[in-house]
Amino acid sequence: MNLRDLDYICAVAEHKHFGRAADACHVSQPTLSGQIKKLEEQLGVTLFERGHKGIRVTDIGTEIIQIAREARDAANRIRAVAASAQDPLAGTLSLGLIPTIAPYLIPLFVGRMSDGLPNLSVTYREDITERLTDGLLTGELDAAVLATPPEEDSLTAITLYTEPFWLVFPEGHDLQNMTSIHMADVKDEDILLLTEGHCFRDQALSICRPESRKRKQSLRATSLETLINLVATGQGVTLVPALAMRDGRIADLGLRSQKLLDSGAAREIYLTYRKQFPRQALVKAIGALIQSGLPDSVARRALS
Repeated sequence: MNLRDLDYICAVAEHKHFGRAADACHVSQPTLSGQIKKLEEQLGVTLFERGHKGIRVTDIGTEIIQIAREARDAANRIRAVAASAQDPLAGTLSLGLIPTIAPYLIPLFVGRMSDGLPNLSVTYREDITERLTDGLLTGELDAAVLATPPEEDSLTAITLYTEPFWLVFPEGHDLQNMTSIHMADVKDEDILLLTEGHCFRDQALSICRPESRKRKQSLRATSLETLINLVATGQGVTLVPALAMRDGRIADLGLRSQKLLDSGAAREIYLTYRKQFPRQALVKAIGALIQSGLPDSVARRALS
């Protein structure tokens, strides 16, 4: 048994498909399948049930794969500790970001990352919170920029900044004559929301009083850009985080915006990582670089 075998079984457990697992491991499917078969024979147990309807992890397989993930994480920590002894700010790092943050935040710090950490190679992954959290727990990701605090005991976070919400509405809307806006002032419009699975949707609902108004359920979107375009066609109004207001696109589409004054009309942004991640000095350096590029429209938080 070797670490590569552990990579194979973890990949099959994740993808539930030998072909996709082989692609993820950069080997041929016969190589991966044959090595897993040898491992099952060596252990004397069946890890995966293979059938026409797909692959199911057996009960003993689930237990063994959990240990395999822990072993892989330990091996990665060994490599990281060795690398950090040579240069704690060098090497590679995988960073996840949620879709309502990634396109607006990355341009603000990626150049600073190259200048401030020239010996670091960063790979970026954009995905929803649940899948990014899973990536952190399995070791596929080293850190992630999220809009919710960690709920898993094995994770911790640095709070980067507080980002207020803005209400976006069409030119000529009655709201544009108001000097201050609360959600209670939005009486006759449907609030357009992201689809389920996006934490920004949940945060928007927390201040939208959803029980008090009907909603156009069919107009839920998968991105902030789609929501903004829907508002531009007169479909309703929507909430937008402050960083998404910076590029002038809102005005170019003939839209107006106002910062919401409701209590809680903001979100905290976190840089989340595993408590046992050995390169915490690097995480804090990245946090500082991210903060250094932030505009005044958000409130930086003191790094601890």
